[in-house]
Amino acid sequence: MAAKAGAAASFMFMLFFLNTACQAQLSPAFYDSSCPNALSAIRTAIRSAIASDRRMAASLIRLHFHDCFVQGCDASILLDETTSIQSEKTALGNLNSARGYNVIDKAKTEVEKICPGVVSCADIIAVAARDASAYVGGPSYAVKLGRRDSTTASRTLANAELPAFFESLESLISRFQKKGLTARDMVALSGSHTLGQAQCFTFRERIYNHSNIDAGFASTRRRRCPRVGSNSTLAPLDLVTPNSFDNNYFKNLMQNKGLLQSDQVLFNGGSTDSIVSEYSRNPARFRSDFGSAMIKMGDIGLLTGSAGQIRRICSAVNN
Repeated sequence: MAAKAGAAASFMFMLFFLNTACQAQLSPAFYDSSCPNALSAIRTAIRSAIASDRRMAASLIRLHFHDCFVQGCDASILLDETTSIQSEKTALGNLNSARGYNVIDKAKTEVEKICPGVVSCADIIAVAARDASAYVGGPSYAVKLGRRDSTTASRTLANAELPAFFESLESLISRFQKKGLTARDMVALSGSHTLGQAQCFTFRERIYNHSNIDAGFASTRRRRCPRVGSNSTLAPLDLVTPNSFDNNYFKNLMQNKGLLQSDQVLFNGGSTDSIVSEYSRNPARFRSDFGSAMIKMGDIGLLTGSAGQIRRICSAVNN
């Protein structure tokens, strides 16, 4: 019995050691010598994209989240379908909703012009999310760099591991905990929804059949989301300041004006009510926690060293 316990302890220590070792290889200065202009090239591409499409800020933050939650932060979400790869782009949580692939491709093209074969697509996604946040008034934070790109993708894992719009608070907390993220991390990351939009089919049930929703808010949303049809019609998750990164998302939840079920469950008599209330009163704490949670999320399932590869084109594995 003692031998088994010792073996289990050794295994857990090894997992901790490997995870710590991978994280230790990441550094905000990773490209300072090998490609000193990489971050400025990425930033220029991201700013240009958001200047022409403000909604792209939310899309790039979401793209990073959806990448990290499936196989880790390895740019697997960017791979196109092939005979050997089941693209995550066609997973239920990404199909006709995930955006920004072309923006990452553009940034990669610009970086390849100055430093071919040096900067990973996984790092570009992470930097793009940070730059998107900063461009629309959100927090900027130091992105750790040195990730490598996967040579595989998994639509099956994407379908199983990406959170859904109808999930309960307990289910969401469990999903995030499995990725090493706390309930506070989850609520902070959800705050980026202040920039997002949702399709009618994702909130129809809520605006017609839920009781924990402000009546006037529900009525407004029903005007463009009938009981039947208009499934892809978009509505902002934040009616007040949909183009700015702020804490109105949390204020809305406290007024029962969360558009998605998975948003309103964060303030519905459960364990995260106090966090939502805190962020609604203290925008500085929200910004600080959001930046910390993004950094923490960026450490999920890393490929470093000689693992994976540095893709020349983000949508395809190198030959």
